[in-house]
Formats: sequence, structure tokens, C-alpha cells
Amino acid sequence: VQLQASGGGLVQPGGSLRLSCAASGSISLYVMGWYRQAPGKQRELVAQISSGGSTIYADSVKGRFTISRDNAKNTVYLQMNDLKPEDTAVYYCKRGLGTFADWGQGTQVTVSS
Repeated sequence: VQLQASGGGLVQPGGSLRLSCAASGSISLYVMGWYRQAPGKQRELVAQISSGGSTIYADSVKGRFTISRDNAKNTVYLQMNDLKPEDTAVYYCKRGLGTFADWGQGTQVTVSS
């Protein structure tokens, strides 16, 4: 499967962005996740949504980010509000868990005034 992430860009602190990740195949049975990697740092989990809709968020984004999915469109979203400079990173989407998970190519999010 191919995962195409989009929606990144440059935004001022306090602003919002909505990331989308469109899959070329079905996502309905999979855990879907958004991860990010800042320069010089390890990739980290931002948010995850199960096939049943249960969600997990990193503490740093709770209350600001919302992950959602549209299985009919094979797309997962990340609504990011009240963005902070520390949210600057390349954001990646992921289908599945473990060794056989599929990764998208990433989209850059830069939060700066």
C-alpha cells in the first residue's frame, strides 16, 4: 500500500493545520497513526486511532490535536490546533503496527512567526 500525506506547511504559533493521509488500499482493519520527527530527534508517536475508533495521544498534543479516520475514503486526518514552535517536524502517517507496518513519505510542518 502507498500512503500519501499532505496538508503540511508554514503556520504561525497558535495557528491550525489539517493533515491528511490517503492510502491506496483499505485502512478499515488497521490501526492508523501519525508520527513526527524533528531535526536531531527520534521519530515519536503523535496520535493513533484503532479500527474501532479508540484514540491515543502524546501528552504534548493532548487537547490540541485530533486524529480521525474515514474508512470509506481510506484516509486518516490529523487536526492540529494551537500549534507551537515545538510542533515543527516532518509528520508521517503509518498503517498497522510492528514490523509489517506501512509508512507514508512525510509532510513538513513548520511553526514559526
